[in-house]
Amino acid sequence: MAAPTAKSKPTEKVEVVRPQADDEDVMIDMDATNQYSQQEETQTEEPVENTNTNPEAMVLDESGKPRFVSAKESGMKVKLESRKVAVPPHRMGPLKTAWPKIYPPLVDHLHLQVRMNLRTKTVEMRTCAKTVDPGALQKGADFVKAFTLGFDIDDAIALLRLDDLYIDTFEIKDIKTLHGDHLSRAIGRIAGKDGRTKFAIENATRTRIVLADSKIHILGGFTHIKIARKAVVSLILGSPPGKIYGNLRTVSSRMKERS
Repeated sequence: MAAPTAKSKPTEKVEVVRPQADDEDVMIDMDATNQYSQQEETQTEEPVENTNTNPEAMVLDESGKPRFVSAKESGMKVKLESRKVAVPPHRMGPLKTAWPKIYPPLVDHLHLQVRMNLRTKTVEMRTCAKTVDPGALQKGADFVKAFTLGFDIDDAIALLRLDDLYIDTFEIKDIKTLHGDHLSRAIGRIAGKDGRTKFAIENATRTRIVLADSKIHILGGFTHIKIARKAVVSLILGSPPGKIYGNLRTVSSRMKERS
């Protein structure tokens, strides 16, 4: 009884192997593999085509550095935003008298809408459809803020025309804790007789300095502010003005050589 069962098993295996040799089954498998390979090639080629469709996205200059289009030339629309700049009570009078000189640069140059709110004692600005520069609102706020701190209008207008100007503000107590007559003498050393020391620092470092009680505001470039602040700090710490003048002469001569 065991012999016929052993013969029947190999016959079943032969019947299973025969349909695998048909050509039709092999052709179907080859077509399926070709379709999958074509889909994979198209998927890998799509990101390469997208990167080459915009060759002007990055332009290199002679030194190999990327050159990007400015925000003004890109044609992007400026968002409608508004900002308020608070005016101290002691600067409301000068603001009213100098208002005919303050709003023309904001309206004509930056194309902003400006108004002076007497009830809230603020200067309100907002962008409009004619505003082109995305940073116009920030420049206008810096310009009005510089005037409220005590800078002249001509010096504040430089913030609108130049991009590398900043305002640095610090107090005497940040450098050294002084009270009473010691504080007044430190302020006197910074100002000098008839303001000569302050003017000497301004001319040597190409900055503008405003002394508002114990607060000091410096307007200028980054490196120029650093040099002017170093001179003011040395005066606060008690250095004689003669030594400061000597250091300013060397600094001014170096700045002239670089320029």
